[in-house]
Amino acid sequence: MMIITEILVVNYQSLIYIEGKLEKKVTELIAGYIDSKGFELVDIEYVKENVEYFLRIFIEKEGGITLDDCVDVTRYINPILDEKDFIQNEYRLQVSSPGLDRALKKESDFKRYTGRLVEVKLFSKLNGEKEFSGTLLGLFDDEVKIEDKEIYTFRLKEIALIKLKVIM
Repeated sequence: MMIITEILVVNYQSLIYIEGKLEKKVTELIAGYIDSKGFELVDIEYVKENVEYFLRIFIEKEGGITLDDCVDVTRYINPILDEKDFIQNEYRLQVSSPGLDRALKKESDFKRYTGRLVEVKLFSKLNGEKEFSGTLLGLFDDEVKIEDKEIYTFRLKEIALIKLKVIM
């Protein structure tokens, strides 16, 4: 289950940020607050979908994120983003949990979810396949290992996406 709060923000300053720089700036502005609330900042994305831009902030805490948690973070960050005024385009601010099928990005994600089922999508085919699933064995230096009927090892740079697998 993913909870999203959304706000439409208009911002006219004409600074252009290269990919990642904006996310880093937002992280610097909110990381202390997120930590003080007992949340983990999972990820920040600034993406264009069709004609709209989205600034997505994903947070997590032990026991799960609530709608009130998302609203709290939205109310904290929105005035700061308005004041700093460094995002070039009109965008929608979304604060949410990473969802049940969350992507694994940080070393701590791989430690936390070792032993869980994951799906791995590769940039290029390996043995004729680009998609694998199995039990996460862990992150070892720059390699991820999963086990299905056999053990598969993938270098991080080969992985387009690795996420938790949800079984319904």
